[in-house]
Amino acid sequence: MLILAKSAMAMMLGFILAIITGLILLPILKKFRMRQITCSLLGERHIAKNGTPTLGGLFFIIPTIVTIALLKIKGSIDISYNLLIIIFVFVAYAILGFFDDYLKIKYRNNDGFSILFKLLCQMLIALVFFYIYIVNGGEPTLEISSLGIDINLKWGYGLFILFLLVGTSNAVNITDGLDGLAGGLSMIAFLAYGLLAWGATWMKGYEEVAIFCFILVGTIMGFLIFNSHPAKVIMGDTGSLSLGGALAAVAILTRHELSLALVGGVFVVETLSSLIQMISVIYFNRKIFRMAPLHHHFEQLGWEETDIVKMFYVVGLLLAMAAITYGIWV
Repeated sequence: MLILAKSAMAMMLGFILAIITGLILLPILKKFRMRQITCSLLGERHIAKNGTPTLGGLFFIIPTIVTIALLKIKGSIDISYNLLIIIFVFVAYAILGFFDDYLKIKYRNNDGFSILFKLLCQMLIALVFFYIYIVNGGEPTLEISSLGIDINLKWGYGLFILFLLVGTSNAVNITDGLDGLAGGLSMIAFLAYGLLAWGATWMKGYEEVAIFCFILVGTIMGFLIFNSHPAKVIMGDTGSLSLGGALAAVAILTRHELSLALVGGVFVVETLSSLIQMISVIYFNRKIFRMAPLHHHFEQLGWEETDIVKMFYVVGLLLAMAAITYGIWV
């Protein structure tokens, strides 16, 4: 029961610190005009959001790190190797996203880094993660315990890790298009992985990894107070890349990589809808969806933004519960 008490305390502390961070940073972002530039192709509802402060990812990134530090000082958690490697990915992707957001703000457009440069940076972080993981005794195997399958991918596991980290960080980034959407789905995902990590008793530092997930649940919950409709701040690439990277890192370390397809099912569908639309337009000169990713398709059908977000939340929660059932019970 001690880990339950620690998790509850961590979630509460993260939530409170996120609100305090938001109350401090929001006026600063407004004062220095750290504003979102919205694409006019998204319609009038999105044009109205033009000028909304961005860099909102700092609202949960900073309090997450501060909460971990406070818990360490209090002696409530140990800084294990597995926790450190997750924090590395979390912060590294946040820094990449921050500079990408900064360029967008500076030049008042949505360009930021080139797609190729951003992809190379994401791959570099993934390769560093893989190196640290292997050097510290990580097994390059893909395990499906329910079927008794254990596949040694050898060097191929590095490509698999690269795909998960880069793919998940970009998937969360693609989903970040409506008020509260990516934040709420990420909160659900980290709640699920907190429970999965809680059950991964064979992993060194499993308690700390679980607590990290619950801290993020709390800090994202605090962020959503500022990001839910109508959003007072947007997380930007600073937040979306860091959340996606951390989510993939937790999935890899807990050996629940395949569960990520369920826990992050909505992120997967959003990404696939964009990919399918792009392929269809390039090769067949026709659209499958009215607009991609999928949440914009529902907007074009006349759905209210809040209704789309609520529907995606429900789907995300159901998929997360299925993943928990599979990962712990089955």
